[in-house]
Amino acid sequence: MFTHQRELRIEWGDCDPADIVFYPRYFAFFDASTGALFEAMGCSLRDVRRQANQVGFPMVDTRSQFYKPSKYGDIVLIESQISEVGHASFGIQHRLFNDGKLAVECSEKRVWAGLNEQGELKAQAIPDSVRKRMLA
Repeated sequence: MFTHQRELRIEWGDCDPADIVFYPRYFAFFDASTGALFEAMGCSLRDVRRQANQVGFPMVDTRSQFYKPSKYGDIVLIESQISEVGHASFGIQHRLFNDGKLAVECSEKRVWAGLNEQGELKAQAIPDSVRKRMLA
């Protein structure tokens, strides 16, 4: 399944008074990493939204485990991988490494979504062109 890596420098605003990353910031890192993963697949959110009535891929579940803190100034590596592909949903696994050691794991489940005729947000089948990229 498709995998992407990106480096990130921990900024002062990411940290709490103990000088470690405030845990909600990790979810922002992983959300941005999902966007970077799709960009690397050649399928940006802008491209998705250009398709008829497509909104994007909202998250319906996320879970994390924290093993090692990261601090201001640390350079971390986030590895993101498509972990499963269903009809209208897919999973992503993120692993954040600090100094070569696993610091945080996160799993996401997202749904391919668009607007129906009534303008309501509904799950839709993942387009075949995107599915092929996810499975590459």
